[in-house]
Amino acid sequence: MKIFEMKQALAELPAVNFRLPSGDYLPAHFHVTEVGLVTKHFIDCGGVERRETAANFQLWEAGDYDHRLAPQKFLHILQLAEKILGNEELSIEVEYQQATIGRFGLAFDGTDFRLTPMHTACLAQDACGIPSQFGALPQLPVACCTPGGGCC
Repeated sequence: MKIFEMKQALAELPAVNFRLPSGDYLPAHFHVTEVGLVTKHFIDCGGVERRETAANFQLWEAGDYDHRLAPQKFLHILQLAEKILGNEELSIEVEYQQATIGRFGLAFDGTDFRLTPMHTACLAQDACGIPSQFGALPQLPVACCTPGGGCC
């Protein structure tokens, strides 16, 4: 989900609800503690330099059971963050505390915002010998996994 899509959804909603991938709802008294811009600058295992940038929301819950974030208040928070985010086309990632801080994508189903699972992936599959379709892995020579064998 992109920032402009979230703003459109918030403008139409009577209440803000977030659901975990399990289907459970975040408690109604959650807080948005941060809205930020996150840039990841890295080298993939094939040696290609990459950058990823996303808007990041941190959701948190405390013992403040009377708290309820209204859609207009969330829109106001997003307006305050415009000077940092700059681009309404940015994808949104969400952090939420569970056993450890979980990182999620965000989707909207017409009623609720859904925290969606995020997965790792090899970005240099051709350099690692991983087929583009996740079928059976090719049999690599034993020398591949030895120092200097060319394995990433």
